[in-house]
Amino acid sequence: MIPVGDEVTIPAGTVGYITQALGGSFTVFVDGNLFRIAGVDADAIGKKPVMPPSLPEDATEDDVEQLLWDQMKTVYDPEIPVNIVDLGLIYRCEMRTNDANERIVDVDMTLTAPGCGMGDILVDDVRSKLLLVPTIEQVNVELTFDPPWSHHMMSEVARLETGMF
Repeated sequence: MIPVGDEVTIPAGTVGYITQALGGSFTVFVDGNLFRIAGVDADAIGKKPVMPPSLPEDATEDDVEQLLWDQMKTVYDPEIPVNIVDLGLIYRCEMRTNDANERIVDVDMTLTAPGCGMGDILVDDVRSKLLLVPTIEQVNVELTFDPPWSHHMMSEVARLETGMF
């Protein structure tokens, strides 16, 4: 449930309206409330489930890193139709290997407002979408408010889309 983040089950046959379908997830309006439906559950609302990302067999480190950023661009703030990368919410994304030669990703991110009720949902979205990237074994997402987010951190495209010049 948006914005509190409570997990709910909407009974089959409930009438609702899709208000956005960005980044492989859906926001639906039901009985005066907004709910986020994950892409893997899209068949519950009559949509095609979103398939996980893939890499070619000869993928380079750069290919993996690019796919990480592409995956984060599929995470949208449920109240703003802009992805979290273009919003400027990702402060750092680094890939490393551990002693077992497993790939680990460390992400530092923020929210548009410290009191955002969807913070845990966005963090979990980032973690789960990055874990879908082949060869990634672990993802650590750290939520920080230093420095505090401002609209100046948004990409030019995001500022144009939201009217924040």
